[in-house]
Amino acid sequence: MSLISKICIATTMMLSMLSCNAQIKNASTVNAKIYGNCGMCEKTIEKAGNASGVAKVDWDKDTKMATLTYDSSRTNQDEILKRIALAGYDSDQFIAPDDVYASLPECCQYERAKKIETPKVETPKVETPKVDAKMEDHAMHQQDKIVHKPEVITQDVNELKSVFDTYFALKDALVKSDGSLASMQAKKMLVSMNKVNMKNLATEEHTVWMKVMKDLVLDTEHIEETQNADHQREHFTRLSDNVYQLLKVSKQETPTYYQHCPMYNDGDGANWLSKEKAVKNPYYGAQMLTCGKTVEVIK
Repeated sequence: MSLISKICIATTMMLSMLSCNAQIKNASTVNAKIYGNCGMCEKTIEKAGNASGVAKVDWDKDTKMATLTYDSSRTNQDEILKRIALAGYDSDQFIAPDDVYASLPECCQYERAKKIETPKVETPKVETPKVDAKMEDHAMHQQDKIVHKPEVITQDVNELKSVFDTYFALKDALVKSDGSLASMQAKKMLVSMNKVNMKNLATEEHTVWMKVMKDLVLDTEHIEETQNADHQREHFTRLSDNVYQLLKVSKQETPTYYQHCPMYNDGDGANWLSKEKAVKNPYYGAQMLTCGKTVEVIK
C-alpha cells in the first residue's frame, strides 16, 4: 500500500471519528474487546450499542476491538457493553445470557471462554378452567359490587441472596472447624452461583459480579475439594474479600458485619462477613473464638 493511500485511510478514519464526536456532546472514547465472528455480528453489536446522540459503536470483526464513543453525562461504557451482552455478545466485562447466545445464527456463534452458565428459567403453564356461561354472568354482576384495593406484589429482588446465604453457612462451618461441613456448604455455594441469572442483576451488581466471578468459583471449588479446615481457610480469605465487594452493591434486608482477625496469616490479618454482631472467628474456631472486631456495618 502506497504512502498516499495510507494517509487517505488515516484521514478518513479521523474525519469519521471527529464527525461522530461532533454529534455526541461530552464525548468520551474508549476501546473494548467484544467477541464475535462476522459482518452479521458487526451489525448486531453496533445496533445494540448505538443510541442516537448518546452512543456510537464501531466494531472490527478482524481485531474484535470496538471503539465506543458516548456522552459521558448520559451513559457510560458499562451500560453500552451490557446492552451488547444482552444481544448475545461477550466482552471482557459482561457475558451474554446463554439462551441469547444460543439463538444467534450458527455463523455468529463465536468461541466462548469458560464461565458459569446462566440457567434459563421456565415459566410453568397454567390451564384456565372452563366456566359455565350463567355462572360467569352472575360472577361478573357480583364483581361490579366489589371495591377493589390495589394489589401489592412483593418479590425477592436480590438475585444474589442464595450466594450470600451459602457463604454465611460456610463461614459457620469454619467457626466449628468442621472441614466436612465446610466442603458440603461450598458445594451448595457453587450451585447457588451457577443459578445466578445475570439478566436480573442491577448494573452495579453485574459489573462487580463479572469482576469477581472467576475467583469466587476458583476459591469455592478449592474449599469444596478438601475437608482440611486449615487449607479451606486459606481460600476463605480471598473468597470473603470478593463476597464483600458483591454485598456492598446489593440490597440487604438486615445489617451485615464486616469483621477482621489481626492474628491470621502470620499477623497480616484476614476479614470475613457475618450476620451476627458478636465475633465468632472462622480462622481459629474454638482456639481463639472471639479474636477480632467489627470494622464495618453494611446496611
